[in-house]
Formats: sequence, C-alpha cells, structure tokens
Amino acid sequence: MNSDEMKGKWKQVKGAVKEKWGKLTDDDMDVIDGKHDQLVGKIQERYGVARDAAQKQVDEWNSTPARDVAPKPKVL
Repeated sequence: MNSDEMKGKWKQVKGAVKEKWGKLTDDDMDVIDGKHDQLVGKIQERYGVARDAAQKQVDEWNSTPARDVAPKPKVL
C-alpha cells in the first residue's frame, strides 16, 4: 500500500497499525491521520529507533499482502 492509499483507507488501517505498533496512542493516530511520514516519525519516537529503522518497519508492513484492507467479496 502506498502513501496515498494509506491516507485514503486510514480509518480501516488504523486498527492494523495499532495492532502492529501498540505503543502508539489514540492521539498519535489522530496526528498520523494516514500520513506515511508521520507514522514513521511516531514509531521512531515511541520505540526509540532510528528513522531508517522505523522506515524499514513501515515499508515491510506495507509490502505485506495482508495490508489490503478492502473488503473481500463473499463467495457463495
């Protein structure tokens, strides 16, 4: 999922983000508001990691096929 997709699907993605990075607060989630660079910065801040390490975590998370949060059609 790229940055534009994350911004557009933020309400659906927020739960998955909080599941992955549990130290992020609800206030953090409001600040992030689907912005990729804000997510990286908050992960860096809350987990005490370098920016490139936080960026790598987000990139890996974004490349996971399960990140597609669009509802799947039901097969009958």
